[in-house]
Amino acid sequence: MDEKLAFDACVRTPFATLGIVTSSTHLTGLHFLPASVAAKAPRPNSIAHLVCAQLTNYLENPNYAFDLPLKLAGTKHQLDVWSAMRAIRPGSTRSYGELASAIGSSPRAVGSACGHNPVPIIVPCHRVIAADGGLGGFMGGKLHNPLAIKQWLLRHEGALLV
Repeated sequence: MDEKLAFDACVRTPFATLGIVTSSTHLTGLHFLPASVAAKAPRPNSIAHLVCAQLTNYLENPNYAFDLPLKLAGTKHQLDVWSAMRAIRPGSTRSYGELASAIGSSPRAVGSACGHNPVPIIVPCHRVIAADGGLGGFMGGKLHNPLAIKQWLLRHEGALLV
């Protein structure tokens, strides 16, 4: 399904190819595609070029702090959850319940908002885990074995998994 979108760039990573969607001024989408999808260079001096550079920096340094202009479309609740997730530092995790308590929601609603995150990695939904330390879900299960990607990202950042 995502392969039919017009991507402004595609970046190969150790866990997937990332399809980047931008407007002329903002990052609007980041899609996990099969590793078989080819890389696509961004237009020079574009937002997509900036996204590619920052993703490369993150892959080289898991503590890299993204500084990208985002345009996130969602409900007020989703925007609240995505904002709370951006405050989770690399190498740290929060449970769905902890995030829910922080914004006055429920763990299930937080999980749903995580699954609808339009820019994973940048808005780090992978840092939200189950209360028992288990991985929970990831990307709404949109890819084959999405938890392997979540696990790779958490290991990359040095987050402790029980």
